[in-house]
Order: sequence, then structure tokens, then C-alpha cells
Amino acid sequence: MEYRALDIDDAKQFLKFNKELDESGFMLYAPGERVMSENEQRQLIKKITEDSSTALIIGENEGEITGFIMLKGNELERIRHSAYLALGVKEEWRGHGVGKDLLRQGFKWARERGVSRLELTVLKNNRAALHLYKQMGFKIEGEKVNSLKIDGEYRNEYYMYKLLK
Repeated sequence: MEYRALDIDDAKQFLKFNKELDESGFMLYAPGERVMSENEQRQLIKKITEDSSTALIIGENEGEITGFIMLKGNELERIRHSAYLALGVKEEWRGHGVGKDLLRQGFKWARERGVSRLELTVLKNNRAALHLYKQMGFKIEGEKVNSLKIDGEYRNEYYMYKLLK
């Protein structure tokens, strides 16, 4: 398994990968809702790679994207020490350490930039993700009530954080 920054040439595969993740029901986009073109994905990757406060790292095995972590930092002085993260792992690679490795990559990126607080939200019923985040030192900070509406039902998310040393 290799971990590296997402490149503009990964646009087609990354778009397909994200559409597969959307099918899980645990991501922000509903299944079928992501209507981005390959060119739009390329432009988004370009924007991300040009932003020094943001990172998008992928796991890759024999040319196949297995997972990603995106960290969005801040330029404002009072919140420059924090970054929001999103993580996704392809279903067949869950339970094989990809999520842990991607989080470790994210921790390294954050420390190198002086980021000492990582934040995320996770659906309350996503037990596997909650277990992973807790294993990796994240703590529940609060609950976003009715934060998402999935299949006509409101769902709650947890706010989670981790302080880096």
C-alpha cells in the first residue's frame, strides 16, 4: 500500500471512487447525487493542490485508490491551529488498516503545519467509523441534532476532535 497526494491525473479514478463511497450511505453526498464531470473533478483537485492549508492524500494499491483523507486547514490566525478532516475507505479495504494509515498521514501533515486540533463529523450510527476514530484518539465533543436528512429521516452526527501533541 502506498500513500501519496492526489494528483490531477487521478481525476477520473477519484471521481469513480467517490461515487462508490457515496453508495455507502455514510458520506455527505447521497447515492447518485454527485454529478461532477471529470473536468470539474480535475479543476477541484487543482484548486486543492494549490491551497497550502489543504491536503488530499490517497491510499493506493496496484494503481487502485483504496481510500482518502482530506484535511482543510484555516488561514485565520485564531483558528489556524485547527483543521477539519474527511475520510473515506473503499468497502473492500475496510478493516485492513487503510483508515488508520490515512489518519496517521493526516496527523503527520497537520504536525508539519503546526495544526494541533483536528475535527470531524461522523454519523452517529456509523459504528465502524466511530470505532476507528476512537481507536485513533478522537473524542466526542458534541452532537449535531438533525444534521442530515437521509431517506426522509433526520440523522444525528457526532462532532469529534483530537488534539495533537
